[in-house]
Amino acid sequence: MRWDVARDLERTHDLPRSSVFETLYRSPAWHRVERGAGDADEWRQGAHRELEARAGRALPALHDEWRRAQGVIAANVELVRALRPGFKVSILSNADGTLRHRLEAELGIRHLFDDVVCSAEVGMAKPEAAVFRLAASRLGLEPAARVFVDDAEENVTAARAVGMTALLFRAHRGDDLRGALRGIGVSAGDS
Repeated sequence: MRWDVARDLERTHDLPRSSVFETLYRSPAWHRVERGAGDADEWRQGAHRELEARAGRALPALHDEWRRAQGVIAANVELVRALRPGFKVSILSNADGTLRHRLEAELGIRHLFDDVVCSAEVGMAKPEAAVFRLAASRLGLEPAARVFVDDAEENVTAARAVGMTALLFRAHRGDDLRGALRGIGVSAGDS
């Protein structure tokens, strides 16, 4: 998530902090979409209306601008490459049905992962316990054999509750994922 871009958009358009994120991802419409049950166009339109309501005026398509700014974190892509083939690496994402396309066509990184669990495809989302168990089982592993990394504390807590080792990683705060993994005994080939 490009929090810096969201904050710039909010400052530029005189919006309260976190408005871009909250109006897009903290709504009942998003919770339906991320489980594959909602209409993505209605969700985006509703998010925009809510953002305009917070602003009290018409706004350009700020959510679209923010989503276009999303991209890979180069250090994490290098880390995934270093972890393979010694470890199975997968993605567990609360995402709409476009995730697989974005990973393949836009970001070009799908091939780096053994599996992708997209909430919209499986009908459940983090922090539900069942989705963590599903992600582990699709790799042929027990939850205790998995290390889960996420930028949301509630998801880290939920992963731990099902027996996974879980790390909170916030790139925008300068967290060192490679070092955190090393700290729990997961070496990425960098002695």
